Amino acid sequence: MPITTAYSHVRLTVTDIKRSRAFYESVFGMPIALEVPEDADEATREQLSFLYGGVIYRVGAALFGLRPAAPAGDRFDENRVGLDHLAFLVDGLSDLEDIQRSLDGLGITHAGIKDIGLAHILEFRDPDNIALEMYAWKPGRPPFN
Repeated sequence: MPITTAYSHVRLTVTDIKRSRAFYESVFGMPIALEVPEDADEATREQLSFLYGGVIYRVGAALFGLRPAAPAGDRFDENRVGLDHLAFLVDGLSDLEDIQRSLDGLGITHAGIKDIGLAHILEFRDPDNIALEMYAWKPGRPPFN
């Protein structure tokens, strides 16, 4: 019997919250679910202290957060223990093509759209070098059941 049905949230630790917010908001355009308002009173700041000065975005039924805590100069490396990469699902190849054009317009380096058999992917990195991927199942190739 499975113990879970889906991911609830993912939170990444970043070195510069302003830079990371600008990147993720320009690339993904995800709506903000939680952040401490600039004019928040002490009670609100205490209630939202679990954000650690970061932000949480809504991604469908899940959440995606950024937390500023990594030391300046630290860089992500998928060859160390921890996160390998983070993949976001899109509806199809045309979405990947739109995203590729958007990344080009933002000056974000990417690896181009790749055919990996069951799906197409578009790989790129965030300002902390975290490996990101946009993922589109091929028609007739549904996700695993």
